[in-house]
Amino acid sequence: MTTDTQTDKEQLGQMLEELHRFIRQRPGLEFGNYGDATEYRRELRQITRDKRDAEAMLFCVWRSLMVTKTLREAAQQAFSGRLEWSGRSWAYVTGQYWPTEYRRAACAVLARALWLHWSSPWSEKPFSAESVRAEAKRSLGVGIAKRWFS
Repeated sequence: MTTDTQTDKEQLGQMLEELHRFIRQRPGLEFGNYGDATEYRRELRQITRDKRDAEAMLFCVWRSLMVTKTLREAAQQAFSGRLEWSGRSWAYVTGQYWPTEYRRAACAVLARALWLHWSSPWSEKPFSAESVRAEAKRSLGVGIAKRWFS
C-alpha cells in the first residue's frame, strides 16, 4: 500500500540525502586567492563551521515531520533562491565565490525550512518569532540559533 504521505517522505528523504551530498563537497579553496596563510585558514574555519551548522540543521529537518513542500518553499525563499532542487539534485548559482557561499546557502535554506515548519498552523505550539527561536535553541544549540534564527 503506497500513500501520498509515504511518497512525500521518500521524496523528502531523497532531497535530504542529495543536500547532504551537496554540503559534503570539498570547497575548492585556492590558496593563491589569499594574501597569506592566516586569511586562508580563517576562511577555511568559517567554511567548516558552515558545514557543521548545515549538517546539524539537516539532521533536525530529517527528524522533523516536515513535508517536501516546506523544503521546496524554503529553497525558493532563502538565499535569493540560488539553491534549487531540480527533482534529482541540488544546483547552486554562485553569487561571488563558490567556496564561501554554497554551504551558507544550504544553511539558509535549512534554517528557513525549519522556521516554516515550526511556525506552521499545525505546529504543536502557537506561532511567534520567539517560540521559533526558542525551539531553534533547544533543537540546535545557542550558536546555530544565533547565527541562523536571529
